[in-house]
Amino acid sequence: MIAATEPGARAARVIVASTSAAAGTAADLTGPIIVQWLNDRGFSTPVAAVVADGRPVGDAVRAAIDAEAALVLTTGGTGISPSDGTPEQVAPLLEVQLPGLIEALRARGATVTPNAALTRGVAGFAGKTFIMTLPGSPGGVRDGLAVLDEVLDHMLGQRSGSPRGQHPAR
Repeated sequence: MIAATEPGARAARVIVASTSAAAGTAADLTGPIIVQWLNDRGFSTPVAAVVADGRPVGDAVRAAIDAEAALVLTTGGTGISPSDGTPEQVAPLLEVQLPGLIEALRARGATVTPNAALTRGVAGFAGKTFIMTLPGSPGGVRDGLAVLDEVLDHMLGQRSGSPRGQHPAR
């Protein structure tokens, strides 16, 4: 793996969708988990951007795409409360959708809680940038990261046309 501080490290961004955390009235419990996971996998990742729910999420994701991040992970705003709108902000940006990743996230979470079925996340590519919206709970984030652990390098390689991204022999 490339260390996150070495030249050529893959760029990633983490966006926390939480109006209360953005206002400073609640702690961000998930952004640091994701940043650490990305850094451990060789991604150059600054601290998580904490933004209010809604349009600020879409603005932050668009900025990450414009900055040519290889990977953008959001956390929060994927539930069914009136303020949850992360999927609506991200879905229109995706040129290629990967619903199977969200299905795998829900299936993994359902082994712990039936509430996992309530997540409305989306995943896919905007150009060469992979984007996935994760739940706003630490457990939901860990479930999503576990799903990505299995496919991330292969998926990014396949999207870039790298021979590493070709189907492994079975």
